[in-house]
Amino acid sequence: MIYGILAGIFWALETVTLGKALTAAPFISTERAAFLSPFISTFIHDLFSALWAGLFNGCRGDLKNVWQAFLTRSGKFVVLAAVIGGPVGMTGYVLAIRYMGASVGAVASAVFPAIGAVLAVIFLKEKMPWYRWIFLLLTLGGVYGLSFSPQLDIRNFWLGLVGVLMCSFGWGIEAVILAKALRDTSVRGEFALQIRQTTSSLVSAAVILPALRGWGFTVDLFKSGSSSLFLLIAAAALFATVSYLFYYKAISRIGASKAMALDVSYAAWAIVFTVVIFRDTSQLTPLTVGCALIVIVCGILAAADFSKKPCAA
Repeated sequence: MIYGILAGIFWALETVTLGKALTAAPFISTERAAFLSPFISTFIHDLFSALWAGLFNGCRGDLKNVWQAFLTRSGKFVVLAAVIGGPVGMTGYVLAIRYMGASVGAVASAVFPAIGAVLAVIFLKEKMPWYRWIFLLLTLGGVYGLSFSPQLDIRNFWLGLVGVLMCSFGWGIEAVILAKALRDTSVRGEFALQIRQTTSSLVSAAVILPALRGWGFTVDLFKSGSSSLFLLIAAAALFATVSYLFYYKAISRIGASKAMALDVSYAAWAIVFTVVIFRDTSQLTPLTVGCALIVIVCGILAAADFSKKPCAA
């Protein structure tokens, strides 16, 4: 459970750091730049994360083992999870935000633990007692409270709905596939992360950016020499890499449904880091504080198994 909590904490650090990068001048200079920024930042983010993971595995002398893990049947499942969770899930998240507003997009990203839990029960035969469903729903309600805004800017309901389905099912299915793949002892969490981030960045580079005609802007971004922007994205990628390592460890130790319930606590930790790091106290309202406590406490309880009896001395 500690691995799952740490995954949420580091993903919160990734969230606030990447959020800062997305408000940098190159990404808000024009309307097209603002539209392309999530896709381009995702590509750069996953590319840096793949490099961080490569550095980690390289220093441990495991790059050969990563390749051997990739060649296994479970390694191919990690590739499938990367495509579903990376380009598909993230693209859906962006579509939901663009066409249904930021609050609905945030809720869409929080629904995936529930969908993942259902899929884990069906396909992985994980047990989900009734009280864990209640705590999971309370956790998702807390996330909704953190992102709630009565000013919904719905531009295209049907495209937004497609985005919500892509995001929630993409990330939920990814976790279940990874849980299955990580049961193979030859595919360790750090190997799966290397395969996942490399695959995601390659698919973004070969499919997503060309489809959106975003390579020209991406190249211009590199030519502009925005060192501070790349440092922010590289830092966010480092936090994401650490988060994924803990997340995969949690999935392999306690299962997909429990790991997802703990990981979604990032929504509450992000509030904490926004206040501590950026000194932004505008979000410190009774609603956000109360919802943050609900997310953290209920997320932990949703991952707890009270049916297990302590071992006799």
